[in-house]
Amino acid sequence: MAVRREEARTTVDRYPGRVRVNHWVTALSLILLAISGAALFHPSLFFLSSFFGSGSNTRWLHPWLGVVLLASFTILFIQMVRYNFWTKADTKWMGHIGEVMSGREENLPEIGKYNGAQKIVFWLMTLLIIVLFVSGIVIWYEYFGATFTIEQQRFGHIVHALAAVAMLLVVIVHIYAGFYVRGTMSAMTEGKVTGGWAYRHHRLWLRGEAREGVIDERQTPPRGHNARPAE
Repeated sequence: MAVRREEARTTVDRYPGRVRVNHWVTALSLILLAISGAALFHPSLFFLSSFFGSGSNTRWLHPWLGVVLLASFTILFIQMVRYNFWTKADTKWMGHIGEVMSGREENLPEIGKYNGAQKIVFWLMTLLIIVLFVSGIVIWYEYFGATFTIEQQRFGHIVHALAAVAMLLVVIVHIYAGFYVRGTMSAMTEGKVTGGWAYRHHRLWLRGEAREGVIDERQTPPRGHNARPAE
């Protein structure tokens, strides 16, 4: 990570390429799971199975998409968990959530890489993915049909459906926040944010990044500029 002075602005590296790729694998898995799960949830939504070619394709693909989600999110969890432990600053920040929503952030405490709301989303997604995977195993008839009783499978269906609805709500909040806070989307598309964005929303994290050093790219000549062979 680094703070960079570029020609037109100062930027801060927020996510390296490996994290961004893994984030979008997780996001794509969630989208495909939502579509396939909805197709299997109710006959009125069965038309969504056409995205996967047929109903039978949807039935066998859905649980395997769950495995992909678990694997990708596990990697994401390992990459991000150290930034998501709760602090007193997060409690204070959450106490000013009304000011956050109205854009008045002058009196907020300085926070690190993630604020309290982002940490809540992180831990909710962690919990819900575990619940979805465990309940999914219970109702994965092809491999575990003989392992659980009918009553356990019925209970598994209820838990799986409720957890899926909760996950959908959490994801909607996550997406909304990404668009609501201007400049946030560039973090997961370009891997960096502006210095102004970092100062306003994650000042403590910015201070830490600045302590690691500033790369002044304005002093770096363009590649190939006055290039000469070594003598």
